[in-house]
Amino acid sequence: MTSDAAFPVVPESRLARGGWDLTDERVETVFKLPTASVAGATKLYDDARTREAVAAATGIDQQWRFFFATALTFRPSLAPGIGPAMILPTVRSEAGSTFASELRQRGFEDVSRGRRERVRTDSGDRAHLRTYAAELPLDSVGTTLSITGWVAVWHGDGFRIAAGAYPDRSLAEILALDEPDEPLQRSPQAYRDELLALIRAVE
Repeated sequence: MTSDAAFPVVPESRLARGGWDLTDERVETVFKLPTASVAGATKLYDDARTREAVAAATGIDQQWRFFFATALTFRPSLAPGIGPAMILPTVRSEAGSTFASELRQRGFEDVSRGRRERVRTDSGDRAHLRTYAAELPLDSVGTTLSITGWVAVWHGDGFRIAAGAYPDRSLAEILALDEPDEPLQRSPQAYRDELLALIRAVE
């Protein structure tokens, strides 16, 4: 069912410049419709540069930001009378539910949905965005990591989902670092701008 699933096109050079590493590449059934199974071909990235900077400064080794992009394949293909606009609300709902579930699986608590927005991708498609908020207790340093996540869904050359999450404060502030390296001084606005640029660049 999933052997012919195609992976999304991601901005490889931009990811490399930003210090992102590809950590997983997989094809799996992500949800089912009454008449079809939906396979997702996903590329998952970790902000390795920030992860390494935190580990060097504190000894804590964990993921602080992530980004992923998924291309969906329907098996069997959608019937001729079923257009993308009819399926899009279901895809948005399923994508959001899956994102929230993944945050909980990573140990995040108080996962909640936020506002909706729309944005144009670099290829000109209109993407629907939804924000999420969550918290992760960092018991080893006696603080909490609060994050903002963004999930984008659109239909261009097929259905695409792109998403990620980042800290709500600079990591230097969260971890009370006196002389942090540059990656640890980045603001939530810088994180947001980078994530949305990566999302818009997915095809």
